[in-house]
Amino acid sequence: MQESQPKELRRSMKSRHLFMLSIGGVIGTGLFLGSGYAIGEAGPAGAISAYLFGGLLMYLVMVCLGELSVIMPVSGSFQAHAEKFIGPATGFMIGWTYWLSWAIYVGLEFIAAGLLMARWFPDVPVWIWCAIFALLLFGINALTTRSFAETEYWFSAIKVVAVLFFIVIGGAAIFGVVPIKGETAPFLSNFFSDGLFPTGFMGVFISMMTVVYAFMGSEIMGVAAGETEEPEKNIPKAIRSIIIRILVFYVLATFVLSAIVPWKEAGVLESPFVTVFDMIGIPYAADIMNFVILTAILSVGNTGLFACTRILFSLSQSGQAPRVFGTVNKRGVPMNALLVTLAFALLSLLTSVIAEETLFVVLLAISGVGGVVTWMAIAWAQYKFRKQYITGGGKLEDLKFKVPFFPLVPILCLIMCVGIVVFTAFDPTQRTSLYIGFGFVVACYIFYHFKFGKNKAGAPPLTDEQPEKVVQ
Repeated sequence: MQESQPKELRRSMKSRHLFMLSIGGVIGTGLFLGSGYAIGEAGPAGAISAYLFGGLLMYLVMVCLGELSVIMPVSGSFQAHAEKFIGPATGFMIGWTYWLSWAIYVGLEFIAAGLLMARWFPDVPVWIWCAIFALLLFGINALTTRSFAETEYWFSAIKVVAVLFFIVIGGAAIFGVVPIKGETAPFLSNFFSDGLFPTGFMGVFISMMTVVYAFMGSEIMGVAAGETEEPEKNIPKAIRSIIIRILVFYVLATFVLSAIVPWKEAGVLESPFVTVFDMIGIPYAADIMNFVILTAILSVGNTGLFACTRILFSLSQSGQAPRVFGTVNKRGVPMNALLVTLAFALLSLLTSVIAEETLFVVLLAISGVGGVVTWMAIAWAQYKFRKQYITGGGKLEDLKFKVPFFPLVPILCLIMCVGIVVFTAFDPTQRTSLYIGFGFVVACYIFYHFKFGKNKAGAPPLTDEQPEKVVQ
């Protein structure tokens, strides 16, 4: 791709980058911190059941996204797919909801990283660490796509090694191969001491919300499709390997945690991983996990900043955001989109201090709903694409990657996403978030109607990737 083409991104990500990018988007605080909450809410078997449910839903989403990303590998990903196959208004809504949710999340990651650093440097104000990490991630994303991908590869590698080490050492401790300080080998006693489902199925449903949110981020693989070498080859390869490995990491890690730490204690621990390492007698266990969690937070922040930038670039290319965000510099980076995303992320940090009871709560609610809405849009877009493709005379054998058992997969995906929303509505602590989040979704449609409704040309086709060839 030539530098004289100011509106095009470069395909510089390799298969290993794409694989680690999706791993990095999922293995984060949701595992290292959220797993204890899931075990505490649902018990050992309940937490594992919740992770299996979340893994199934993630699989359904990923195969739907895979089919769309191979046939239309653009940086806008599901935003572009929604615009093309569902409608411009839905593309507008998904793009801005997803951008806003991730931009907020990036800001929160800066705070979390600063708080972790306070363990080692208690006299340094948290805001200084926020500024340092913001500059670090900006520099990584501002260099080249390859620099971002390479950094994320190593961030993710640290997390993967830590989880594998935990599974191996913890598994050995369960059966007495590695001694636990002051205790005998637990074997599987913690699974049966209070029953497999000590809080009943309602506990499983409540923990399911936390589990599914932990898996959100895997869809970022689609955002990277527009900058991946040989997407028709590397995307299917990444999907097949990612799903099983992520599921294994989560399920095995939860199994080990549940076997060693009693479920009533797991829910009140800051990090059950630290507790297990300390029980086994690993020196500096808390410091080791503090470093791993810090890496996980920076990884998620790095990935989120990348995703936000590309979504804003895509919105600009479709005429749904200012055109200034739709250009790239000589290194192939959409710098204007990157700068405004980082500025908003830092601005959202201020709301946690200035307007914590109002604006910050609203932003968090929108961020939480954004993931579920995005997954629903991916499934619906794939369903619409396949219907249009067949109606237009397309042949299934011509698709280089296709969703199996169509239309069961996208329909089941939609039903499960709706189920998550319904279960969330039964939780009084999260009900308000649904009102605010879906209120923002409706507001996006209303805004689009008044801004573009009378002039459909206001939202032109997103990309030069010849999307009209997708549906004959």
